[in-house]
Amino acid sequence: MSPTFSSLRVPNYRLYFSGMLVSNTGTWMQRVAQDWLVLQLTHGSGTWLGFVTALQFLPLPLLAPAGGVLADRMSKRRILLATNTSMGVLAAILAVLTLGGVVNVWEVAVLAFGLGLATAADNPARQSFVVEMVGPSDLSNAVALNSASFNGARLLGPAVAGLLIELFGGTGWVFTLNAISYAAPLVALWRMRSDQLRPSERTPRGRGQVREGLRYVLGRPDLVAVLAIAFFTGTFGMNFQITNALMATQEFGKGAGQYGLLGSVLAAGSLAGALIAARRRTTRVRLVIIAAITFGVLEMLVGLMPTYFWYALMLPPVGVASMTTMNACNSTIQLAVEPRMRGRVMSLYLAVFFGGTPIGAPVVGWLAEHYGPRWSLLGGGFVTAAAAMVCALLLARRTGALRRDRPSAPVASPAWVGALDH
Repeated sequence: MSPTFSSLRVPNYRLYFSGMLVSNTGTWMQRVAQDWLVLQLTHGSGTWLGFVTALQFLPLPLLAPAGGVLADRMSKRRILLATNTSMGVLAAILAVLTLGGVVNVWEVAVLAFGLGLATAADNPARQSFVVEMVGPSDLSNAVALNSASFNGARLLGPAVAGLLIELFGGTGWVFTLNAISYAAPLVALWRMRSDQLRPSERTPRGRGQVREGLRYVLGRPDLVAVLAIAFFTGTFGMNFQITNALMATQEFGKGAGQYGLLGSVLAAGSLAGALIAARRRTTRVRLVIIAAITFGVLEMLVGLMPTYFWYALMLPPVGVASMTTMNACNSTIQLAVEPRMRGRVMSLYLAVFFGGTPIGAPVVGWLAEHYGPRWSLLGGGFVTAAAAMVCALLLARRTGALRRDRPSAPVASPAWVGALDH
């Protein structure tokens, strides 16, 4: 089997991958439809769009650390069964309200917040469950293939959503299909063979476990640098859910179909970036820094594009750079931590990466509404690139590790010496 797809030789991971591909497609369809519905209900308000997006991500910084403790204590498979069921129910409620013609923007906001609550429990378990399916040797490949699944769905989902919105004149059927799509991961999780899993040793109940995870991270400058880059990139750089909608409608005067197409074009680049990452067996903090700087510069360039065509043409390189950054952050952290701490550390990573959205989304939405969406792209790209450069300088000064460049080990050493070499 090609090294790019080596993890798919594991039967449990094949089930997981196929189930998540279906569910991710539905999720991306709902993201586009939800944004479009908010713009319809609020007459194109970028501030409202940013507010709803912020509510959806607000539970992550608040509850993800607790979700990480839960993932270290309990069966990750059982957690995923519960969270996927919850998210399917929430999508079904939004579908009923929309098809019934009684939906209000505050109801969309409340359901988005509910989805965020489920995601706060789902993401730490999902991220740390991967190594239990494939083992440490295939972890980097599986993380990259998860991103490929996510972005393959991102390639298809927005375009399908845009076509369905134009075909049916509304978003209700998109939400319905997303609710149905959650059956796929539920079936996959039920069909997995328990004897082929490699469950991590469960952490016993005890006080201060969230603080223990935080102390562990603070004692590792390499992890702190990756988390800082993830925060600024996720908070200010990766807000294309908002900027694409506003660039399509306000800057270029396009409709739902062209907006959905932008999501698919961006996803094409992200999918390419994920497949490139799947061939990479190890990761380095240096790769995280270079990828984040490249992404920030490209985002500023895309904000300067004069027409819809040139804007769309620039999105694939942005997608490659963003996916390289995300995969490098994820793999570096998972490979560098002790197995017993993986759930808690990954929850902190997810909290800072996605949890900054409640800060960044309203800022980006407000900036786009009052000064134009181009300024939100220029500002987001500048902050991302600048943050990565500052982290590189501080980490190099602390460790002197820019002079070395060795791959990371599957299990972290007790010291943080050689931070950029992980």
